[in-house]
Order: sequence, then structure tokens, then C-alpha cells
Amino acid sequence: MLTRKQLDLLRFIQQRMRETGVPPSFDEMKDALDLKSKSGIHRLITALEERGFLRRLPNRARAIEVIRLPDAVTGPVTAGPGATGSGAEVVRFNPSVVEGGRAHEPKRPAGIPAMTTAPDENGQSVSVPVMGRIAAGTPISAIQSQSRSVAMSPDFLASGEHYALEVRGDSMIEAGILDGDLVVIRRQETANTGDIVVALIDDEEATLKRLRRRGSSIALEAANPAYETRVLGPDRVRIQGRLVSLVRKY
Repeated sequence: MLTRKQLDLLRFIQQRMRETGVPPSFDEMKDALDLKSKSGIHRLITALEERGFLRRLPNRARAIEVIRLPDAVTGPVTAGPGATGSGAEVVRFNPSVVEGGRAHEPKRPAGIPAMTTAPDENGQSVSVPVMGRIAAGTPISAIQSQSRSVAMSPDFLASGEHYALEVRGDSMIEAGILDGDLVVIRRQETANTGDIVVALIDDEEATLKRLRRRGSSIALEAANPAYETRVLGPDRVRIQGRLVSLVRKY
């Protein structure tokens, strides 16, 4: 699943390479997506690399190769510098769809697919879907589609729907959350000051942080002195859920 910004960037790079055979510069990408800094472009490119849509070629300036495209981007791909052959093959991206849409269901926050939390046959554990990775550090790409599930005791869950995310980063270590941990999140759109939440920033970046309210602003606070607290306007942050449990393997 690509975010809107990721899709816009992939489309822009593909179009520029088709027209000129040369990838756009970071400044051109920043201006095309109306971003304030090139750091946002770096994060988007990294996310597209992780998903297998782009590849950066080492030791070359502006060397970005488009490997494949989702269905939302049409047309042939012109291979970037260092690619072999006349072009790169387009691999169709077909996300799975979970049916739902019952009238009494609460509105689902943007960025989280439909999901279920269901007891197993003997009722002794609950299957919680694992929805991908979450950054406990610099925000990474938004929540992905379900990859697997984990069995949980109902004693470690709250009421309502839940999903799990694999933690990447060390910004929450003083809250006992380590790189590689699996955090279990109750899906909700609101949270109290002091809650550890999944926050979606600008509808494109998801991160795990402690929520603080500072007047009309929202502060996303790390639990590691090496990381700065980010203070953002309320229109830039959407709460995707609240931490209720943690799973760790030794």
C-alpha cells in the first residue's frame, strides 16, 4: 500500500524519466510535491525502496531506477541509469481487499485497513493482525497491509479492535519499548495526554510516540533523550490507536 505522497513521487519520477531519460533532482521532486524540505523526499524514496518500487544506484549522481509500478501508475517505465535492456518490467500491484462496511461500524482512521480481532476455536486466545512496521525514531512509511497474525491472551487486550506493529528504532527505549518488539494497538481516533500512540503525520508518516497536548498543538514525545520532541499543529496529526500491550521474543 502506497501513501498519496509516495504515489505522487513515483508518478513524477516515472514521467520525468519517460520524457528526458534522466531522474529529477531532489529539489525538483521537493517542488513538485510542494514539500518544505528535501528530508521529506529522502523519507519517501526510502519507503519506495523498501517496497521494491525504486532502487538507488551507488556512486552516481541522481541515479534512481524505477523497478516496478503499482496499478495506479500506468504506462511503460524507462529504465534509469545503469539499468539493462530497453526498460524495466511493470509488475502489477494487487492489494488484498477485506470486505466490510456495515452501517454500525465506527469510522476507520485514515491509513488503517479493515481488520478483525477474533478469538480462536477454543476461546483461549485472540488472533491480532500484524499490520507491518512502525518507527520508534524517525517516522517511516505509513501503516501497511496485514502480513501475519499473532495469538494473544484476552487478558492483555482492551475492548474493541486491535492490531499489532513491529517496532523499528530506539526512541522509546526508556518506556521499555525496544527495536524488534511487537506492540499491540487498540484502534481509536482519540487519546489522552501521556498515552503512547500510533500517530499519522501529514497522512503519510506513522510513528510511535507519547502524546502530549501543548495548548492547541500536539507534541509527539520520545522516550530517549537522543531524540527531540516534535510539536505539530492538530491538523497535521491523526491518532491511529493507543498502545495496550507488548510482545517480545528472547
